Amino acid sequence: MSYPPPPAYGYPGYGPPPEHPQATTVLILGIIGMMFCQIIAPFAWVIGRRTLDEIDASGGALGGRSNVMVGYVLGIIGSILLILGVLAVIAYVVLIVVLVGSR
Repeated sequence: MSYPPPPAYGYPGYGPPPEHPQATTVLILGIIGMMFCQIIAPFAWVIGRRTLDEIDASGGALGGRSNVMVGYVLGIIGSILLILGVLAVIAYVVLIVVLVGSR
């Protein structure tokens, strides 16, 4: 007598669990925030953290963790670049004010 194979981990039934609805959104925000517009990167960071928490709390019922993690990390890196860029602009303005003020 043979038994049927056990169901796959996560989603009730067979196959991988469905992807979290915001997994692709976080990935896209992370890529855009890293490559084109760093002002978007903090959104990828915040939404990515919340989405990771929801995936972890689902007990395997939701997938897409790798896409969310990539978007989350890109959001962190883009946010750091944003902060460094703002600090560079502030330093440049201060330098100009000091040089013009010394004449």
